[in-house]
Amino acid sequence: MKISGNALGLDKLGLVNLTHVHRNVSVESMVNDIVNNGEGVIGLRGAAMVDTGIYTGRSPKDKYIVDEPSSSDKIWWGPVNQKVSEEIFNRLYNKVVNYYNMSHESKTYVFDGFAGADPKYSLNVRIIAKKAWQAHFVHNMFIRPEEGELEGFKPGFTIINASDVSNEDFEELGMKSETFILFHLGKRIAIIGGTEYGGEMKKGIFSVLHYLLPQEGVLSMHCSANVTVDGGNPAIFFGLSGTGKTTLSTDPIRPLIGDDEHGWSDDGIFNFEGGCYAKVINLNKDEEPDIYNAIREGALLENVVYDDETKIIDFTDGSKTENTRVSYPLNHIDNSVYGQGKPSVTGHPEKIVFLTCDAYGVLPPVAKLSPEQAMYHFISGYTAKVAGTERGITEPTATFSPCFGGPFLTLHPLRYAELLKEKMERFDVDVYLVNTGWVGASAKSGAKRFSLPKTREIINSILGGQIEKSEFETDPYFGFQIPISLGEIDPNLLNPDRTWDNLDEYHTTAKELVQKFQMNYKQYDLGDTAVLNAGPSL
Repeated sequence: MKISGNALGLDKLGLVNLTHVHRNVSVESMVNDIVNNGEGVIGLRGAAMVDTGIYTGRSPKDKYIVDEPSSSDKIWWGPVNQKVSEEIFNRLYNKVVNYYNMSHESKTYVFDGFAGADPKYSLNVRIIAKKAWQAHFVHNMFIRPEEGELEGFKPGFTIINASDVSNEDFEELGMKSETFILFHLGKRIAIIGGTEYGGEMKKGIFSVLHYLLPQEGVLSMHCSANVTVDGGNPAIFFGLSGTGKTTLSTDPIRPLIGDDEHGWSDDGIFNFEGGCYAKVINLNKDEEPDIYNAIREGALLENVVYDDETKIIDFTDGSKTENTRVSYPLNHIDNSVYGQGKPSVTGHPEKIVFLTCDAYGVLPPVAKLSPEQAMYHFISGYTAKVAGTERGITEPTATFSPCFGGPFLTLHPLRYAELLKEKMERFDVDVYLVNTGWVGASAKSGAKRFSLPKTREIINSILGGQIEKSEFETDPYFGFQIPISLGEIDPNLLNPDRTWDNLDEYHTTAKELVQKFQMNYKQYDLGDTAVLNAGPSL
């Protein structure tokens, strides 16, 4: 719908006399603009395909939060949440505003919608962009308003995307590059410049919810969630990009709640989003049919390699990036709660799965955790950054990310860990650690990752309760319980000390990883001896 910017109150943001404002326009209209503007092309089954330029992943070193009175004493300041002054924010904000005002004769896209499927905790979001594909992206990712829901709409948080604007004075301002992603929590505004990557908008709102919801007693989580066909046995899956969180929760026999971001309130779990943002590198339609079939008209592919003539995609080609992506609305997943015409909410989880991609190859494919071990591993958030997920990452790199979402935490990790502990205890939830990375050899050896079909068998045994019928043995370094046998899976694959060809190398590597765990945990020690002792030991 075309509307004046002043009618939407954009003039209050300094965006004056914008006459070509298109609010919540149809997907068809956005796709036409994508093609006509030269932003992208039409590909597989009518999905749009775009390139995001040099930025094919998040740029965490360029993300800042304004140091201002209303939020300063709450923020977890440091490498994740870097301080920037009001003066610098205002300087770059004026630059963004001037860009919009000087380009007032071209289209400005506004998306008004919601983050949070539970109305009690929903946030009104407004995203302003100059590129049609960015409007398409946020239309896919956030909860789209139903008829009448925008009457009297007032944004609770606004993102102004000015991806064509660069911060040439970054050195003078003490910043890292010409790219900037700045959040002013007091004014409820964020500005983006110098990067086209759509994930900055999605994760930006996630960071905001990470700030707001815990203050209301709601655990904000970087996780996926699904349920049984009848809506029972809810499960949540924690894990960073590349661990299989989206793939494993998109299950043909369990309707999906959401693939990435959720809240856990006293009433249960609710999705933050109205869509999914799945990695498609090496996408196989037989192994991941739901994601493959979601790529159709209304979906938006990023940075995939395709034939210029036929537009046929080579999903195995990572020459642009290993972080090739597709965004699509949740109803593209037929087997989703939203696709069934119901809100993306459910009750309290019965199972929690921590997904990790172990680059060292010493963690078992699956282990059951005690409550104290669950706390330890949640605080640790061990995984590997997978190639292409962030700039500069070219091979799997071992890392620790508190709460399996460190880059998005606005408050101190202990705030989220305490909320998880409280809810685990109150609702008596079993927790499992599943390694989707390397088993029996390190990533550097050239060995392949653990098979996806076998991981699916493991997940099914957890959610179906079959794993509880297994006998267990104790891991010598990590202390958690490893099943001795599990369905049709080769028992030798279940325990690392029976998987490695060179046991001396296994023990050396395991000890090295244990030390990394211990060093990392020191910065987050709760002062709880039981949790500390639940960690790995030599």
